[in-house]
Amino acid sequence: MLLFMSNIENDEYINKKINDNRQYLNMMLKKQYNQEEIDRILAGYNVKRKVTIRVNTIKSNKNKIIEELAKIGAEFDEVKWSENALIINNKSEKDLEDLDIYKNGEIYLQSLSSMLPPIVLNPQEKEDILDMTAAPGGKTTQIAALTNNNANITACELNAIRAERLKFNVEKQGASSVFVMQKDSRNIDDYFSFDKILLDAPCSGSGTLDFNDETTFKFFSQKLVEKSQKAQLTLLNKALKVLKPGKEMVYSTCSILSCENEDIVNQALKLANAKIVPIEFEGMEDLPVLPTKIEGTICVCPNEFFEGFFVAKIRKN
Repeated sequence: MLLFMSNIENDEYINKKINDNRQYLNMMLKKQYNQEEIDRILAGYNVKRKVTIRVNTIKSNKNKIIEELAKIGAEFDEVKWSENALIINNKSEKDLEDLDIYKNGEIYLQSLSSMLPPIVLNPQEKEDILDMTAAPGGKTTQIAALTNNNANITACELNAIRAERLKFNVEKQGASSVFVMQKDSRNIDDYFSFDKILLDAPCSGSGTLDFNDETTFKFFSQKLVEKSQKAQLTLLNKALKVLKPGKEMVYSTCSILSCENEDIVNQALKLANAKIVPIEFEGMEDLPVLPTKIEGTICVCPNEFFEGFFVAKIRKN
């Protein structure tokens, strides 16, 4: 029996796998959305996204950053729902990475969509906060900035390499209120309790697909969706156990598939004494949203500014 495939056979296998994954995505989109919504999603998969940054208020302020951007002729737009987010119109990530304000941790390259969960969480100073899947640290350090570096933030990451990257970014951003723990959040002792929890769950990444990248469908697959679902439900159940009664958490993914979003939330709510808190914040009417199966949650449609993203806020009774 041959233990290897020829190059032609291997290419045929890869092409079949890619085609199967593409067909699976098409099936899932048609199952959930109407044609107009699918067209919007597909347009988002095909467009190149703008570079976006977050001003790190632990180390700097927006006025200083604007002055530094002006020196390199960077043109930008502000964001209605976040005073510290900027959309860069005419510079690349590499252009920004060459700047001292990037090297010093005064700005953080972060997608607009990933800035939403910490804003929805609305963390406060002195609170005990858990970030369950924290690497690479964008949301973790954003929480630190939102609380003026004066909360008690535990940031968990299972993977050793990703945990080191998390530590690096936490230190670079000056987020001294963050304690990084290399641990699987699913195994956190139920003895612990937190005032706020962010669970940005591992997912298929169906909201971040890039049709201009030929490797996209080598990774997105039905198997990945099903694997993610199991982890999502286990993590959310754990989050609701260690969340203090009367307190709130945020569940988010960079997926636009309800099987990873609303379905997971509904399953967890059946097992816990908790309820959905309708999401409300100034400027959210500007978000390009898709319909959701749970009122009060938001699902952002991918476009030139946003990755596809789901966010739900939950209160434990």
